Amino acid sequence: MDLNKNDKVAQLVEKIKSLEAELELELHEKFENFNCEITQKREELRAIYKRDKENWFVYLMNAPVLYVLSVPIIWACLIPAFFLDIVVSLYQATCFPIYKISKVKRSDYIIVDRHKLGYLNIIEKANCWYCSYFNGLLGYVSEIGGRTEQFWCPIRHSARVKSMHEYYKNFVDYGNSKEYRQNQPELRKELE
Repeated sequence: MDLNKNDKVAQLVEKIKSLEAELELELHEKFENFNCEITQKREELRAIYKRDKENWFVYLMNAPVLYVLSVPIIWACLIPAFFLDIVVSLYQATCFPIYKISKVKRSDYIIVDRHKLGYLNIIEKANCWYCSYFNGLLGYVSEIGGRTEQFWCPIRHSARVKSMHEYYKNFVDYGNSKEYRQNQPELRKELE
């Protein structure tokens, strides 16, 4: 009787091993097919991107002359932008720990990735790099400024503001000194 049980267990073990081998083979085949599909899609995208990519020289020759002449002015804006980036990052690194304000993660705002797109020519890639950096920097600076404003002076303006950072909604009404004194400690704590 024990022998029969052992035989049944051995048969089950063999069956499981056989199924395991079959499943492993099937999984390997599906993985290979999936890899082939990805490679094929990647090649199709490259072909589309190559077809849609405009030669940089043709792009430049088709651009209005005033666009081309304005390029040095646009790119000159990077000089103060780099300086702003350094100064604001230094401010945050030194002052935020003193005020117990949580730091702004620069990489959440300055995301430079569009220049990697295969259908862009070298000029378009440079422009995408510029816009990603510059506009990301402005968002980064605005976030640091918003946290600073909530810490030091969370008071709404008397006039309507067209665009403001997300912290502005928490600010107290203009002219309400009682609410300002009551809420300032709580508003500061929210930044930790």
